[in-house]
Amino acid sequence: MNAARGEASVNVAGVPRRLCLTLGALAEIEAAFGCVRISELEARLRMLSAADLVTVLAALLRGGGETDVAAAVTRAEIAPGEAARAVADAFRLGLAG
Repeated sequence: MNAARGEASVNVAGVPRRLCLTLGALAEIEAAFGCVRISELEARLRMLSAADLVTVLAALLRGGGETDVAAAVTRAEIAPGEAARAVADAFRLGLAG
């Protein structure tokens, strides 16, 4: 993973996968949650349900270049703590650059 590019990682079914907060991933997350401002998205991200976390993970995985991720994320065993850490890392790294 390349932290300078804002990439984080998460293990999906035991395989490390790249997450990246691209502009496209950010727009996808905003649309999924019905947010029109970054401040709305920020507030929404503080109250994620498990289903929301899957939505965010899938968008970040697509941002990292992964394909066909929705089914893999919903079927895979991902520890909730690891998923939350990976999402936080992706946002922290993605917004730092």
